[in-house]
Order: sequence, then structure tokens, then C-alpha cells
Amino acid sequence: MLRGARMPPPDTTHYDGQDLEALGDLKRYQSWILRWIRPHLRGRVLEVGAGTGAIAQHYVDLVGEAVLLEPAANLAGQLRARFGDRAHVTVHEGTLESLDRPEGSLDAVMMVNVLEHIPDDLGALRRLYALLRPGGALAVLVPAMGAIYGTLDAQVGHVRRYERAQLREVVTAAGFRVETLRWLDAAGVIPWFIAGRVLRQRRFSPVAARLYDRVAVPISRALEERAEPPWGKNLLCVARRES
Repeated sequence: MLRGARMPPPDTTHYDGQDLEALGDLKRYQSWILRWIRPHLRGRVLEVGAGTGAIAQHYVDLVGEAVLLEPAANLAGQLRARFGDRAHVTVHEGTLESLDRPEGSLDAVMMVNVLEHIPDDLGALRRLYALLRPGGALAVLVPAMGAIYGTLDAQVGHVRRYERAQLREVVTAAGFRVETLRWLDAAGVIPWFIAGRVLRQRRFSPVAARLYDRVAVPISRALEERAEPPWGKNLLCVARRES
């Protein structure tokens, strides 16, 4: 398997893109993701790559402790401003390697559109395995289907888009037992392919993103709740440390 570790590490100390701003207010899409992840968030929770806090705002008040890890200094500042009044929320500015946390001290870890940015994805997952207590949960959402990798992926620093077997392999290689692995957002495959492979766009359209959130997401969610599609723009994995 081709491993992203062969690529040079990206600069993560400052974020100057516009994808988080374009995607940060997609309430229906965030709700759809959290429908699968939130049941596993309890106790002491770590979010890797918390960004602007768009996902964190939906769960931090439901857990005992939230650790928001963000390597970009400007985004970490936004997280402190947003959650600074909550004593049980800690913002850690830095990488996963710099997180000073005892092994086995976390109940759950989540990564939403983060793992695909990490060249050594297996190493990162092994570190998270060590941080989780036995029985602790890992929840990961990643972009899927390498065939639709395009200019938008490259623009935001995606090292890869995952195939289903590839994601299962790297999660299990890190020691986890996979409980859920499913496609999400089948309707998003064609628009992403057109934007990134045909039109070769290099910027996200906030207008198009909001329209997709209002119109396509509710329909897709209703259909995919009935039956998992055979493909999707994203893959969602929930796994557990057993020992």
C-alpha cells in the first residue's frame, strides 16, 4: 500500500485557507456527522484538529472534559476565545506528539477531516490508541475515494482520500477493533469530482456549500439512514481499544 509517510510533513503552525470558513456553518452536515459520533463521546474527550470549534460547539457541554488539540496558532486563539469560559475545556496548541497526556487517560478521541492531512496516519493512530483507556472509542471521519482526488484536495493539504479497505487496514494495524465503517454522502461524490477534477477549482464556494447543506444533505441523510450507499464522499469509522 502506498503510505503518505513518504511525503514531507505540511506546515501546520498557521492556517491561512478558507475551507473552514466555507464549511464552518453547515449545520445540517455537522448534525449528520455527529449523529454517528456523539453517542461515543463521554467522559474525557480529545478532539484532534479542532479548527474553529464548529464541531466542538455541539458536544463540549455534554462531556466531563474536552481537550481541543489544534496545531495552528491562529485557530487555537479562536478556540480559546470561544470556549475560554468553560472550565472543563482545555485548548492545546500543538501537534499530537506535543500533547502531554498520560497513557490510558482518555475515554474517547475524535478526528473529523483530520487524518487525511497527517503523512504518518498509522503513527498518529497508534499514539491515540495509547492515550485511550481500554474500552475507549475512536471516531474518525475522512474524505473517501481516491478517484475523485482533485485540486480542492490538494489546495487544503489532503495527503490522501481513503478507500474503505485502506481505512480499515490502518485502523486495525494501530490495534483498534472496528465497530462501524460506512460510506457517507454519496450525493457529494459527483459535485466534488466536477469541482476538483473537471473544473479544477482551487477555492470553496460558501454559497454552493450552504445550498448543498440546505437541499442535498437532508435528502441524502434520510436515504442513507435507510440503507448504506455503495460509495460516498466520506468514510466514517468508529473503533475501540480492547486492551
